[in-house]
Amino acid sequence: MQSDRFLFGKDVLVEELDEGISRQILGHNDELMLVKVMFEAGSIGYEHKHVHSQVTYIISGVFDVTIDGVTKRQSAGDSSYMPPNVMHGSVCIEAGAILDTFSPIREDFFDNYKKGETS
Repeated sequence: MQSDRFLFGKDVLVEELDEGISRQILGHNDELMLVKVMFEAGSIGYEHKHVHSQVTYIISGVFDVTIDGVTKRQSAGDSSYMPPNVMHGSVCIEAGAILDTFSPIREDFFDNYKKGETS
């Protein structure tokens, strides 16, 4: 499974997640995935963990990012690395967007696409 080679943001489906959070899957194959996540101020990416390696780059906004119990305030131009199976999450302080990369891909992100439940 892989995405098209060229994707245009205006044409990529925006999936509404929790209150104030939406995402676009911007490209992937079986080993690597790029996802844009948009946050409204006050929205929460609740702490969780998964088997995937994750690198996050902050495009815009301000976030309190927690990794393995340590919280740092990050803003545009900052990034973070979440090792596999380590608890992490964030609170959006000022509305913004991030890019998440995952390896291997988050197959669970495709569940709603397969069910046709996206907006």
